[in-house]
Amino acid sequence: MTLASRAIKQFVSWPDLTEDRPSCGIGRALRSSVAEIAHFHSDRSADLHLTAGSIHRIVNDLAESSAIRLVPGSHWVTVRLDSYTDVDLLMTLMSLALQAHQRWPDSDEPLSARCNERLHVILAYEHDGEC
Repeated sequence: MTLASRAIKQFVSWPDLTEDRPSCGIGRALRSSVAEIAHFHSDRSADLHLTAGSIHRIVNDLAESSAIRLVPGSHWVTVRLDSYTDVDLLMTLMSLALQAHQRWPDSDEPLSARCNERLHVILAYEHDGEC
């Protein structure tokens, strides 16, 4: 069982989460009654919808983790799943994401807010000097 599969199996047992099709169309998603919370695009990573406010509050802590990838302007963070410790981090951030969407929903965020999957490709393309 991959780390992503293990995490999804645990998350679907949480009462606030259900599995759904991701709005980006890639992989598997988990959602609360309020919003999409996570996308699993591969067996090695997950995108979490933390909200802009949550990211702002903990950006320094997130930036210190080698398992976290931040995309400027995105309300999602990507967690690389290379070890059980990364899954533990994902669990903690999932709890934070659920709380953030229940307490401080992004009222200025469009409902169609995208995860980081396609943003990674765009940023990598720009970074390579191809644009």
